[in-house]
Amino acid sequence: METTVQVDGGEVWADDTGGDGMPVVLLHPGVGDSRVWDPVLPGLGGLPRVIRYDARGYGRSPAPTVSYSQVEDLKAVLDHFGVRRAVLAGSSMGGQTAIGLALAAPGRVAGLGLFVPGISGYPDLEVPEVMEQIGKLATAGDMDGVVALGLRLWGAAGTPPDQDAADVLRAAIPAWFSTYGKETEDAPLFDRLGELDLPCTLLLGERDQPQVVRCNEEMASRIRGCRLVRHPDCDHFPTLRAPQTVAEIVNELYGKAA
Repeated sequence: METTVQVDGGEVWADDTGGDGMPVVLLHPGVGDSRVWDPVLPGLGGLPRVIRYDARGYGRSPAPTVSYSQVEDLKAVLDHFGVRRAVLAGSSMGGQTAIGLALAAPGRVAGLGLFVPGISGYPDLEVPEVMEQIGKLATAGDMDGVVALGLRLWGAAGTPPDQDAADVLRAAIPAWFSTYGKETEDAPLFDRLGELDLPCTLLLGERDQPQVVRCNEEMASRIRGCRLVRHPDCDHFPTLRAPQTVAEIVNELYGKAA
């Protein structure tokens, strides 16, 4: 069931399959909206309940007009649906949000599925020169140039024209600018990963950017008992490149966490 969820100073689009039992909540990356999970959903049909939503400015959610926190928005979505505890599956930006909630409110998170996750507090994960280049292309109105650059950076496993990745990336670009300066920065989380004590699986894409690969390796080593899955044919779009593998990981994790 699609609905609108009220969050602090705004709203987000969300979808809940309904059903009894603890849900899995799907959190999308910054290079796409919740539709990046579409290829994975058929493989999650055996789960009792699946919830996903678009972060502010992405997909079907309006752009933010006030400062906001991704973790607080996730809490608001859980509260709206009456969810006290869930398994979180987060890709890239969504992975950082999932970790943020697991550290802030560990009783609400039964398991973590992390897919090429980002993390605050890890040095050199973002390259300022790249952000500057994206800004210049966008200022010039060259959206095709932004998409092409993004595919070179995050879509190395794709075959040109790589239309599916190009489409989700193009749809996400406006959110990069509409959320700029409004999303509050997470406190550094990297050095707190050792505090996590729950079922966790991290998928690393071996064709992702080298600094993301290094970061994901170190993240997995710091999370107690984390299972590291190295996928040779994945870049920063694991739900597009290997949806069956992603679904298998989520299903397996749910079995451990339930």
